[in-house]
Amino acid sequence: QVQLLESGGRLVQPGGPSRPSCVASGPIFSLYNMRWYCQAPGKQRELVARISSGGTINYLDSVKGRFTISRDNAKNTVYLQMNSLKPEDTANYYCNADHSLTHRNYWGRGTQVTVSS
Repeated sequence: QVQLLESGGRLVQPGGPSRPSCVASGPIFSLYNMRWYCQAPGKQRELVARISSGGTINYLDSVKGRFTISRDNAKNTVYLQMNSLKPEDTANYYCNADHSLTHRNYWGRGTQVTVSS
């Protein structure tokens, strides 16, 4: 069983940064593919960025060049560095873990990022 706890969401002005993080409890974090999703009110949850257990990274087109996903396996933590934030980035950001062999899947409860002046 893996539990995911996100933190770091906040109110930020347009153009500013935010850096949500997600800490995982449970064994062998390094075997998990980690993903960040966002969900804005009235919209479907959307994959923003992912980093595989082997370090392969992919981004949603609209965040390329602005967001950076990274992981620290020693700390069981995945980060999402968000720069040049726009009001349309406002959403609840969820962490997701997918085991690279069994594909057991886990979700955190989310952390809210609000971009507003």
